[in-house]
Amino acid sequence: MNRKLILSLPLMLLAACSENPAPAGNADDLARAPAAAAALKTAAHLQAQRLQGQHWLLKDATTAEGKRIDALFAQTDKPVTLDFTDGRLAVSNTCNRMSGGYTLADGTLTFQQMASTRMACEPAVMALDEALSSRLQGAVKAEVADNGELTLRPANGDVLVFLPEASAETRYGGPGETVFFEVAAQTKPCPHPLIKDKQCLQVREVRFDDQGVKQGEPGAFENFYDGIEGYTHEAGIRNVLRVKRFKIDNPPADASSQAYVLDMVVESADEK
Repeated sequence: MNRKLILSLPLMLLAACSENPAPAGNADDLARAPAAAAALKTAAHLQAQRLQGQHWLLKDATTAEGKRIDALFAQTDKPVTLDFTDGRLAVSNTCNRMSGGYTLADGTLTFQQMASTRMACEPAVMALDEALSSRLQGAVKAEVADNGELTLRPANGDVLVFLPEASAETRYGGPGETVFFEVAAQTKPCPHPLIKDKQCLQVREVRFDDQGVKQGEPGAFENFYDGIEGYTHEAGIRNVLRVKRFKIDNPPADASSQAYVLDMVVESADEK
């Protein structure tokens, strides 16, 4: 009713009111306003920090009625994983890698349209992509509990719970260096003082420009004595990997000074 009365006031009176606005609050309120705004900004920053620096592994997913969403657990040994980095969400352990922008405000994640690769998988794993992407759309309530778990609540009432796992950047104290490795289809025996009959990946570094075009000719394959975290080699499959390489400070005497973590599989070819 008040709004209707104000709107019906003569234009002259409205102009007079605009020239002499009523005080928004007392001096103390006005003095506290910048501090309150700064506190809200700090809280939002802390919220974003809690999301970043972790991999979020899907632990549980139920409908509004409490029924388990089986479609989201098509790969029992590879839980759906979310990574939040500088306003971008990356989704892995689905059929296709998905990514898209997001904003975080007042405990709500607002997701932009997700983009994905176009790989074909088993029907159940392909259905997983749709089941997840349909729940990561628009505004989704988000809460990180005291025990560290992240709970997402899409608008349809579903409840998705994720466990935190420290990212490589957090564990190794920096962003690391991005490199591309071509891994040959077959491993080969390689000498090792502590491991009898050790088999090594055959690896060579490849380079791409900003448009993804391969640059130059790669060298010969060499024995790769280190492991690549997150990568399991399948005999007969040649892969090109995007890898994060991290420096390890003060490694043990018999250990490598570098750690390698799989970022994504860029290319695969069956050479069986």
